[in-house]
Amino acid sequence: MAKGHRSQIKRSRNENNKDTRPSAKLSYARISVQKACYVLDVIRGKDVQSALGILTYNPRYASSVLKKLLESAIANAENNNGMNIENLYIAECYANKGPTMKRIQPRAQGRAYRIEKRTSHITIVLDER
Repeated sequence: MAKGHRSQIKRSRNENNKDTRPSAKLSYARISVQKACYVLDVIRGKDVQSALGILTYNPRYASSVLKKLLESAIANAENNNGMNIENLYIAECYANKGPTMKRIQPRAQGRAYRIEKRTSHITIVLDER
């Protein structure tokens, strides 16, 4: 058995398994997971320069949100990890479901239809080649 309190054991174990790759996360983005994934699938595995070009000229709304997130991840890699921008590529990018805001649309004869405004948590992880 390991020595120490359970929280100390967990803390030491988590320090050893910590992911050191630069990343950026956007929580509660006002875009559905499905719409974000259309753009994420296009840039996954690409180097950051070509991914920025794709996001700049992609007409979808998600691309403008993801472009800012990718630029943040690049800045994190450069400033915090001292990595070279030319060698970076998108190792992981995914969108998880966030809370859904429920709204009401009034309809005829006193009825009310529900509108669901979906949110997502988007993560981009970079790595060096």
